[in-house]
Amino acid sequence: MRKTHWGDVITYSRKVFVPLTNMCRDTCGYCTFVKHPDSPLANIMTPDEVLKAARRGEEKGCKELLFSLGEKPERRYEKAKKGLQALGYETMSDYLAAMCRLVIEETDLLPHVNAGTLTEDEIQLLRPVSASMGMMLETVSRRLMREGEAHHACPDKVPLQRLRTIERAGALGVPFTTGLLIGIGETWAERVESLAAIEAAHRRHGHIQEVIVQNFQRKPDIAMADHPEPPLEDMLKTLAVARLMLSPEISLQAPPNLSERHIEYLAAGINDWGGISPVTIDFINPQHEWPEIVQLARSTAQAGCRLQERLTVYPAYLAQAGHYLDPQIARRANSMARPDGLARRQVEDLLPGAAE
Repeated sequence: MRKTHWGDVITYSRKVFVPLTNMCRDTCGYCTFVKHPDSPLANIMTPDEVLKAARRGEEKGCKELLFSLGEKPERRYEKAKKGLQALGYETMSDYLAAMCRLVIEETDLLPHVNAGTLTEDEIQLLRPVSASMGMMLETVSRRLMREGEAHHACPDKVPLQRLRTIERAGALGVPFTTGLLIGIGETWAERVESLAAIEAAHRRHGHIQEVIVQNFQRKPDIAMADHPEPPLEDMLKTLAVARLMLSPEISLQAPPNLSERHIEYLAAGINDWGGISPVTIDFINPQHEWPEIVQLARSTAQAGCRLQERLTVYPAYLAQAGHYLDPQIARRANSMARPDGLARRQVEDLLPGAAE
């Protein structure tokens, strides 16, 4: 299925990650990214910090800037609300839109926003200043909202709310990324139901450009520190089922830094390694380093495939830019793309030994 639709090309996006804020009103049992406002590590990045990170990314050949942030901390915490007000904003969505605009005005990068659940108004606010958006569905299991489970007391992890965000993005023509987080207590049936829900939304709107299957990782400072990690076999089975259930034009992605045996994912049907940064860590899984890109290209080639860099917006959506992208974003993306819609400047082509 993968080879028929995607051929032997495996893509990735060279990006810089910008954690706009690590405060969040949710307290997921597996999350190490979020910090309580009373923690000395809690912060909201300033515009200068955002711009500094963006320019570092530009210097290293990045083409995408991914804004990751906690969900609506100002609705739960007074410190987060005051922090935003000190910057001149009432909501995190307003500030995010402003920072996207700053990136567009001051750099050549394409913003991608991963802001969690969004209202229709918030999506309309962010759409003109981003090339794509994303939010992991994670699971449709309401059972995991119960006390003692991974999503207990997390208002933004109510499956219906996340499905509504996916639907709103589709109705508004947003190239969208979503996916599953496996190994957090869900059943195999719930994984299948989650994939079916994503596929149903795509059939209605055609906007799901990629689905990520991500494996839970233990970390020392989380509530689920002793929870077992899903074995490689679980990842391979879930990826294979996803490839067979999802429309073939949906890109299937798995992060290479969360398994030493990630190259085996290729045989399970993936066609994309996701975002890899030469300048910033994986803020969600900070103990797992990104693979070195030239080495990933070599191991991908050994598996019979070719690694190619893409933009945050996939070629099929760039080809329909009039529907999916704001004109300013479309012009920038087209200037960065070669005729097949992948990145015009493949950084690996410039590195010694990349073609060996």
